[in-house]
Amino acid sequence: MAAPDNEKSRLDDAARAGWLYFIAGHTQDEIARMLQVSRASAQRLVSLCLAERLITFRLEHPIAACMELAARLKERFDLVHCEVVPADPAALLSNAGIAERCANLLDATLRSETPVIVALGTGRAVRAAVERVTPIDRPNHQIVSLVGNISADGSASFYDTVGRLADRTGARHYPMPLPFLMSSEDERNRMVRIEPIAKVKAVAAKADLRLVGIGQMDQKAQVHIDGFVTRDELFEMMRLGAIGEITGWAYDSRGRLLKAGTNKRLTSIPPQIPAEATTIAAAVGAAKVPSIKAALAGRVVNGLITDEATARAVLDR
Repeated sequence: MAAPDNEKSRLDDAARAGWLYFIAGHTQDEIARMLQVSRASAQRLVSLCLAERLITFRLEHPIAACMELAARLKERFDLVHCEVVPADPAALLSNAGIAERCANLLDATLRSETPVIVALGTGRAVRAAVERVTPIDRPNHQIVSLVGNISADGSASFYDTVGRLADRTGARHYPMPLPFLMSSEDERNRMVRIEPIAKVKAVAAKADLRLVGIGQMDQKAQVHIDGFVTRDELFEMMRLGAIGEITGWAYDSRGRLLKAGTNKRLTSIPPQIPAEATTIAAAVGAAKVPSIKAALAGRVVNGLITDEATARAVLDR
């Protein structure tokens, strides 16, 4: 028998309070202010979340509003996978919620006894997800990088995740030991044809799951902040119509990869368009909404993990 509406609403509130307390790390006083209830009510909601086993180590109760948003996104953009987590009112750019769901997705994939190939992009959300993956012994799996992980100054990217996930799973891993950008298109073409790199590309082409971040292309673009492209290179891509990037590949408002600029020198494995393998993007934030929508509309990705504020903005535009 279905629960009455008031009971369902109470469980929704308890699940939201549990997420804010256990995942986002807020105090009960902060939760009371966010949910506009008394501190005693906030405490009872957190207790109810535990009593009803809505949360164990991860939130198990799907909040109705988030489920509805995920269903709408899935239908509008014909996605194979979509999850929407509660937004943290005090930290709208927090990756905690989406990292937790990405970790769940990786856990579910890696529990398979059948050998699987997981391909990873870089970025804060992807790295945070990998850090949350439950250690498991799966030496028959393969973990492969989609991105050249060496910046212009020769340093390795802090957000490279392949080695870390391999440590947690015992899986064989395939990094992309190349600079993010080469000095010329000819040099890029020569480098990606050498045998070890060609083998990495061949493994990535067979990936069962691709997990990537989405980056905006504006003055706060992460590829620029992290030192992979210069200010002049970024502005050139913006003039060419770049609105977003995935694994460094810049695309326009219709999700089409640009055929000029840094894309001609990029060593990262290009996305399949339309996406064929399960390709999940993890991204939050108002600044990324145009990039996310273009990636979904252009079938650069066929899955999304985001928060409710970002999901609403994508659907409203």
